[in-house]
Amino acid sequence: MTDTPLPRACTAEIVGTFLLVLFGTGSVAAATFTGAQVGLWQVAAVWGFGVAIAIYVTASVSGAHLNPAVSFAFAVLRPAEFSPRRMLVYWSGQMVGAVLAGVVVLLAFNPFISEFEDQNGLDRGEPGSERSAMAFGEYFPNPTLFGTDEEAADLVSPLHAVAVEAFGTAVLALVIFAVIDRRNVSLPSKGMAPFFIGFTVAILISLFAPITQAGWNPARDFGPRLVAFAAGWGDIAIPGPRSGFWVYIVGPLIGAPIGAAIWDYVVRPGLKRTSEEDAADVEVA
Repeated sequence: MTDTPLPRACTAEIVGTFLLVLFGTGSVAAATFTGAQVGLWQVAAVWGFGVAIAIYVTASVSGAHLNPAVSFAFAVLRPAEFSPRRMLVYWSGQMVGAVLAGVVVLLAFNPFISEFEDQNGLDRGEPGSERSAMAFGEYFPNPTLFGTDEEAADLVSPLHAVAVEAFGTAVLALVIFAVIDRRNVSLPSKGMAPFFIGFTVAILISLFAPITQAGWNPARDFGPRLVAFAAGWGDIAIPGPRSGFWVYIVGPLIGAPIGAAIWDYVVRPGLKRTSEEDAADVEVA
């Protein structure tokens, strides 16, 4: 929302990203360290509802980007709606919210993380400790499903991982731009948009989390990854095995504008114009 004063919008992005990352990384931590969730879909569902809740809380103030890749897509494709000059401020707020959420998850689950490492013979910061660090940053392939040895690493190359991250984020951005568009009358209520965005995240996680843990959001990955780095995971957190942390930044930043452009230039031109758009054209003429 371009009319909202920037400090207030930034505060909303901090709060919204905090909630999104708290629910998301918290669900991964609960599943990994306590067995609270059974199966990937339960984790994905918590993620999805967390995304929806975070959007409902902040959309009326900041537009609820809550993701640097989404802000980038708006700045590139909708500069009249979201000035590129606001983007760096949004990014800063999103990173602050993500770091704060990572700190809360670390403090809340710290005894369980230590117990998990003891039971599995993991030395924090040493090879193999991705299995505990994965509650914060993300790894390819998923350490829980495939382990952390060289044979597992051969399953997913960095190029493969960045392509999956770009593709998943493109799908997410396509859905975001579709469900918030006033021309798209397929939704009975725009108030349902956050739910469908969250449900899209849940579906994407259920499909692609085995490959890359399904990031789709540079702040969601890098903020908690910074917390893990400071908490003793060191090089396992940043730069990560095969120096792969960049995958979760570059992939989403490539994918989001592509997905948004598919909506704006391929799908949206087939929709009827709104009366507001027609009135605006008459006023300009």
